[in-house]
Amino acid sequence: MYKGKKVIAVLPAYNAALTLEKTYKEIPFPLVDEVILCDDASKDNTSELAKRIGIKHVIRHEKNKGYGGNQKSLYNKALELGGDIVIMLHPDYQYTPLLIPSMVNIIGENLYPVVLGSRILGKGALKGGMPIYKYIANRILTFTQNVLVNYKLSEYHTGYRAFSRDVLEGINFNENDDDFVFDNEMLSQIIYAGFDIGEVTCPTKYFEEASSINFKRSAQYGMGVLRVSIGHFFQRMGIVKLNMYKKPN
Repeated sequence: MYKGKKVIAVLPAYNAALTLEKTYKEIPFPLVDEVILCDDASKDNTSELAKRIGIKHVIRHEKNKGYGGNQKSLYNKALELGGDIVIMLHPDYQYTPLLIPSMVNIIGENLYPVVLGSRILGKGALKGGMPIYKYIANRILTFTQNVLVNYKLSEYHTGYRAFSRDVLEGINFNENDDDFVFDNEMLSQIIYAGFDIGEVTCPTKYFEEASSINFKRSAQYGMGVLRVSIGHFFQRMGIVKLNMYKKPN
């Protein structure tokens, strides 16, 4: 709990058995009240390990739904459990759980309803081993997105995020894509709905066991990001009306 607000960490997992326990042990309990893990049809023993190390809420997709589909299950479950502050933490140990108290504090003190762990602030990305082509693509896409969506973030592509309950209830995230572009659609919805976003410097680690997408998938993701940003621009200008920006029922 943070000043009476329930804190839930959600872990989107796929073949995370090698790094899950290390990630879990760094989660700052008892600040975090609940942990939810969603295993997106892993081929290893992620679900079994999660239960063994003490994760009470384990969701198992029998068929792979994708990174976005994984997050949908997690956020819906977090809302069902009464989460007031929800932190998405990758269980591949690429992002440190030790930043959770700072992110919770920012939301809990009503400074920002959304907090992103930025790998770009403080040069954490390159120091942590981000491939140079991904870094360059990140900078180009982020600049383009800032122009199209009329906002200013250091990056839109971090997987370390925290949300207030009001944000999750105020956007139609269940309408989003089930693949990696889900993250960008969610930020687009958040910005369009008028929620402010804070950022904190976040170190990151790239290593063999950490999850990463290949060049082909990265290119597909980049095209999806541009599609989302252009759609946001047209929505903002009143040229189109997209379902993803409608208020949830």
